[in-house]
Amino acid sequence: MRAWIRWMLLAAGTASVALGVVGIVVPLLPTTPLLLLAAFCYARSSERFYRWLMDSPCLGGYIRDYRAGRGIPLLQKVLTIAALWITVTATAWLAVSALWLRLALLAVAVGVTVHLLWIPTSRPGGEAAETGDTRPAEEQ
Repeated sequence: MRAWIRWMLLAAGTASVALGVVGIVVPLLPTTPLLLLAAFCYARSSERFYRWLMDSPCLGGYIRDYRAGRGIPLLQKVLTIAALWITVTATAWLAVSALWLRLALLAVAVGVTVHLLWIPTSRPGGEAAETGDTRPAEEQ
C-alpha cells in the first residue's frame, strides 16, 4: 500500500474515533457507524491502531456488539432517545426560527428514533431480544 493512502486511512480512522467519542454524548452524532468506519480504516492501515480500538474497554464494545448482532441495552436505548428528543426539541424551539428547519430537525429526530427502536434490545446476558418474543430467556 502506498504511504499516502495509509496516512489518509489513519487520519480518517482517527477523525472517526474522535467524532464517535463525541457522539457518545451528542445525540445526533452516530457513535457506532463512526467507530465501524474507524475500524475499517485502521484494519487497512495499521494493525496496532486496529487492535487498540478493538481492545478498548469503552469503544471496542460498540463494534463487537454490532458485529455480533447483540443490539443495545434497554437503559442505553431509553437514555439515548430521551437525550435526542430533549436536545432536538430545545434546539428547534429555542435556537431555530425558520419553520422548515424546525420541521427538518424533528424529521431527523423521528428517523433516528425509528432507527434506534429497530435495533434489537440486548438482554442482561448479552443476547439480543427478538422483537415480539416475550418468553423468559431460559425458555428460548
